[in-house]
Amino acid sequence: MQPSVSTSNPASLTPAVAALLRHFPEEVRSAFVRLRESGDAAAGDTLVLAIVADHMPDKNAALVDSAALMADLGFDSVTIAEMVFFLEDLLQVNVSNAEIIRVRTVGDLRAFVRVKLADQTAGRDLAPRA
Repeated sequence: MQPSVSTSNPASLTPAVAALLRHFPEEVRSAFVRLRESGDAAAGDTLVLAIVADHMPDKNAALVDSAALMADLGFDSVTIAEMVFFLEDLLQVNVSNAEIIRVRTVGDLRAFVRVKLADQTAGRDLAPRA
């Protein structure tokens, strides 16, 4: 076990979420809780950046908003799909192929997740699961 990862989980994490976030540092798990409890956009950004970093093939690349997922960070279509599945499971959102194909950069992904979460809060998460 890495020293930065706590074995305790905030009380508001379900077992499924705790399992998904088990290898992330405590600050990421806390960001998830803040996002769910208050809609804190900064917490959502922390969460998205941690997920991108976790899935990022080129661990030495700079994780900045302008970084292209494929060209700069080394993602391929399979890795992007894995990351999207992770986001769907964690955030309980539906992401269509048509939606994700428009996401090119880290900034695009952060903005996309904000929109999906806003739609979910407003009850508009209507994209079918494929």
